[in-house]
Amino acid sequence: MRIFTNTFFGFCISLILFVSVFAENKEDKKRVLFFGDSLTAGYGIGTDNAFPNLIQTKIDSSKLNYEAVNAGLSGETTAGGLRRINWILKRKIDVFVLELGANDGLRGISPKVTKQNLQKIIDNVLEKNPETKIILAGMLVPPNLGIDYAKEFAQVFPTLAEENKIPLIPFLLDGVAGDKKLNIADGIHPNIEGHKIVAENVWQVLKSELEN
Repeated sequence: MRIFTNTFFGFCISLILFVSVFAENKEDKKRVLFFGDSLTAGYGIGTDNAFPNLIQTKIDSSKLNYEAVNAGLSGETTAGGLRRINWILKRKIDVFVLELGANDGLRGISPKVTKQNLQKIIDNVLEKNPETKIILAGMLVPPNLGIDYAKEFAQVFPTLAEENKIPLIPFLLDGVAGDKKLNIADGIHPNIEGHKIVAENVWQVLKSELEN
């Protein structure tokens, strides 16, 4: 969720990690892919401690035949996600968890643009494979850009979920946002304990999708 322009180096590292995870999938497991920004990537704590990796532990404990793939990229906006989605879709994805929009909110990007970009990402995923299950992670922004902006931004996610008939994680950072004990020094990104709570927020919605 950090505000900076994605570098070519950072993008390449993301692709290398993404390819390596796919290459290690030798048991023909189904794939649940987390497509997001630094919240997914585990900024400040590393991918091993990020919530997608914690979800893999929950998947294994539940004896579900899924491989969790972390496709988070720090600094990503919905526009950036739209630019790289087609590369991500070169491999089959069974469950797609869409976690983008926080950086749009921090930059004051129009919620209408954010909604349009997220819809296009959803459309691209379903065009590639109509059977892919999509889960949308909701996000909120602080009211520093105005109450009206914050309200309009917050409505983007439940509206998209309703229009596309897809499950919604109401607020990814529920129980974490604003708590200094659960975030790293920047006060924005969850620390290790924070990611454990985020993983629970995601798992409450994701588990039923994996079991059905």
